[in-house]
Amino acid sequence: MHRTLRILPGLLALTAVLACAGCMSQDGVGGYTAASLYRPGIRTVACPIWTRGKDVYRRDIEVQLTKAIVDRINLSSDYKVTSRGQANTLLTGSIDGITQKTLSFNPDTGDPREMQVAYILSFRWEDLRTGEVLVERRGFVVASTYLPSAPYNERFFRGTQDALDEIARRVVEQMESDWGGGA
Repeated sequence: MHRTLRILPGLLALTAVLACAGCMSQDGVGGYTAASLYRPGIRTVACPIWTRGKDVYRRDIEVQLTKAIVDRINLSSDYKVTSRGQANTLLTGSIDGITQKTLSFNPDTGDPREMQVAYILSFRWEDLRTGEVLVERRGFVVASTYLPSAPYNERFFRGTQDALDEIARRVVEQMESDWGGGA
């Protein structure tokens, strides 16, 4: 019993070393890294209010979306949102379309049981110092579901808020690691 207790710390240390070694590759690519996911040299982003396409009739949806994106950038990235005059980069976008469809019906009442709201977006992130386009997406679709029937009684606006939060998360993800930099 006592011998097992003396060997246990050594086995735990060996396991930790082997686990860390499994996270690294010989060429230094892949695995885990402590490097930032964000572009070096960029600290600030200007994010003016996004626009709505001519067939998008939801009032103030572009203001709500812009607020969600600004909040997400400030909360979960290395960037700080500031005015265009002080920014390194500019993030602009538009809501090109919003669709809503029923995913399932209540067989007893025929009422919608589960609904989906999908946003079709275009956005562009560019470096104001160089004019380089850092990210550009067209036809970027983000969808969310909501439950309009009892007992949940969620309305379109609840589904919309979930979708706006998801859009903000996905847009900020696009500002992350696909830029090809690294150590």
